[in-house]
Amino acid sequence: MTDNGAPTRSSGADARLPATVRIAGVVLRRMESPPSPACWTGYFPEPTGAVETGMSLVIEPAAPPEEATLHVAHDVVSHFDVFVDQALEYCRTRLRESHFGLTTEELSWLDLPELPLAVPEATVWADQTWAIRFTESRLRLADPYGILVTFNGRRPVDVEGLDDER
Repeated sequence: MTDNGAPTRSSGADARLPATVRIAGVVLRRMESPPSPACWTGYFPEPTGAVETGMSLVIEPAAPPEEATLHVAHDVVSHFDVFVDQALEYCRTRLRESHFGLTTEELSWLDLPELPLAVPEATVWADQTWAIRFTESRLRLADPYGILVTFNGRRPVDVEGLDDER
């Protein structure tokens, strides 16, 4: 998106699919992939904390991103720190539910000022759904792929562990 909020796209080898998509200062580059889906990834210009923060835009079937999807992505980028805080608080509450199977020790970590969740990445899909994945965590249910918090608009609505057993 340009500074005034309008999306900008650069043409790639396939004229239908831009090589880059710029969203609120984040440059997403199209990844080489099978014909479908189309995926653009990049990093926030200033890392959150000491860690690079990633962003992906996934369109399936492969097509240029639609305006509505770009506007959701702009909102995610523009308010990322707020959304990360919301996702952390959502995890603090939801992960206490028995079906997540946290141990007594893991449950005690939910009471710490800083949760054992780190390195957040955002993914926005073509249908305007999106999620934050915490790629690092000491929780067993996050091994090895992290914890995924799905949003409906600006509100977290689901959390799941991305372990090998699921």
